[in-house]
Amino acid sequence: MKSLALFRRKNRQRNFKPFYEEWIQTLRDALLPQLRRSISSTVRFPHFVSSDVESIHSHFISYYDALDLAASDDASQVLIPDWRNPLEKPFIWLGDLHPYLFINLLRSFIIGEDPSNHTDRNWQISTAWKSPTRELSNRVDEIERGLRLMVPALVSRAREAQGKFVKKVAVDWRRKEVVGKAVGEEMEEMGCVVVDANRLRRSVLADILVATNVYQAAVFLEGLAQFVVGFRDGQLMAEFDRCEAVDVTQ
Repeated sequence: MKSLALFRRKNRQRNFKPFYEEWIQTLRDALLPQLRRSISSTVRFPHFVSSDVESIHSHFISYYDALDLAASDDASQVLIPDWRNPLEKPFIWLGDLHPYLFINLLRSFIIGEDPSNHTDRNWQISTAWKSPTRELSNRVDEIERGLRLMVPALVSRAREAQGKFVKKVAVDWRRKEVVGKAVGEEMEEMGCVVVDANRLRRSVLADILVATNVYQAAVFLEGLAQFVVGFRDGQLMAEFDRCEAVDVTQ
């Protein structure tokens, strides 16, 4: 939250990369380890788990708040980010993770593909996803139906903004002032689209946390946090670089 406050106070054209690097470092080095300590077998008090669930949720909200500011100031640094590595970029939709990833992760726990069944977890955590309720499954279906309506609408708005830009530039592409104005208008609209996409991501995360109990939420957020910080894993990046270097024609 301090990083977000600093981001707000800085000039409007501040590069988003420093904030993101600090944000993900805090998630990796502080919040995720603390959550894992709370769900270990040595801690059995639900208010500890609840507090750490709220901390990670708030951390994601602060990130989307900062991303809103960045998109409103200069949508290009969000839509064409030089601060994303090659592992992250395939998962990016309108500035960040596609909200369907949240639902897919949640469904992996519901259908029994829980990768976090460790022997060092307390009983409430290790059994959190053993028998998910029908009510939870129905609620997840409702959230997904909402995504099926909202995602195409946002994609359509982005497509329309790009279409308007092409039409304006095609008419008088030799005049720099015309092109500059068209670029500004497109970036303004695309910034609004990214802000609405972030609103959708926030909504999906909030709906998931409301639908799950505190132990299910803890396991879900652990998985989400691990997914996000995993993009910055040095060993994984090295393996990715080796794969890129392989000549597939051989």
